[in-house]
Amino acid sequence: MESGGGSRVLADAPRTVALSEELHALSSADGAHRLRRESDELAARALALLNPGQAADILERLPSERRERIFTAAPGSRGEEWRLDLGYPETSVGRLMEKPAGVFRPETTVAEAVERLRALVQRTFITYVFVTDAQERLVGVLAFRELLFASPQQRLDEIMLLDPFSLKPETPLVDAMRSVVTRHFPAYPVTDAQGRLIGMVRGQALFERQAYEISAQAGSMVGVEKEERVATHWWRSFRFRHPWLQLNLLTAFLAAAVVGVFQGTVDRIVVLAAFLPVLAGQSGNSGCQALAVTLRGITLGDMRRVSTRKLVLKEAWVGVLNGLLVGLVAGLGMWFYAHLQHNPRGLILGLCVWFAMTASCAISGIAGTLVPLILQRFGADPATASSIFLTTATDCCSMGLLLGLATVLVK
Repeated sequence: MESGGGSRVLADAPRTVALSEELHALSSADGAHRLRRESDELAARALALLNPGQAADILERLPSERRERIFTAAPGSRGEEWRLDLGYPETSVGRLMEKPAGVFRPETTVAEAVERLRALVQRTFITYVFVTDAQERLVGVLAFRELLFASPQQRLDEIMLLDPFSLKPETPLVDAMRSVVTRHFPAYPVTDAQGRLIGMVRGQALFERQAYEISAQAGSMVGVEKEERVATHWWRSFRFRHPWLQLNLLTAFLAAAVVGVFQGTVDRIVVLAAFLPVLAGQSGNSGCQALAVTLRGITLGDMRRVSTRKLVLKEAWVGVLNGLLVGLVAGLGMWFYAHLQHNPRGLILGLCVWFAMTASCAISGIAGTLVPLILQRFGADPATASSIFLTTATDCCSMGLLLGLATVLVK
């Protein structure tokens, strides 16, 4: 019976790998839907090959009864690991934890540790040996190199590294990445508030998870949900994106309303219509630059060292400088275009474009800084649909400034 079961597992190995690769390319919701067609045993083996965080995300979206069955069918202690990981927030270190295999007491000799490790490495990949006391508190860590060069009779507490670095399970991934970015260890122990060793996180899993979070930011700014992947079904992609497009349409109506207020000016000075998209595009790009810098500052924790007021003033000043230069070119373009149209007010129109470009670039820099900070203040993801709100602000301000100035100055 045991041989037959082993043969079946070996025969299913290609299916397990194929399913695991398929799940890796899917969102957590789509991955959970995909597992409905597979047995509990195959699902458990495929999930065991994934990043622990992605496996936990998929399991979280399964019905509780199915989830428990997969826990039971999971190889080794993986089911208990998943159950523990699901108790922590999605973007925390706890979601990535694995059970450390090489854990010993300080009084263990090198010979005893090596003998036990010979059996353990047949079942799992071990990078570091963790040393804990009788209360399970982490007191030391050592690499295989120390075991290789130590005397067989030496105790582990004689060769281990004391007071090792560790992560906390509730630590957000962003904060954890800042802590480990200069260390580059293959694995990191995870301890609770009392210093007890409760798990470990592999560096590869940590960086892979953070890369996934970062890759979702660009889409979040235009309303693409983090759940959407290239393999997501078209219907789910439609449902993810359409509400944000409706919101974008409503905000676009605001910009259209601004132009509508000055419809008489546009009818009277038709040449203005050619420069409205130029002004909106330049100020929008200026705002997106400020938005990118602010989001990076939030992600890296730089906002704790730089005051909001200082950042807003900086981005406003950079916007003024950029606006003066690009506005000068745009103003000359307006003057030349109006001259070709035999419009005698070309100089005044050029000055209107210059001033409107300068002011709108400054305003867009301020908006690019404040939009993500306001979203964060209200507890929302600062990257979520930021560009939609930013585009609305820059379009309304740039078009309103140009048309308002033309209305007042060009008689």
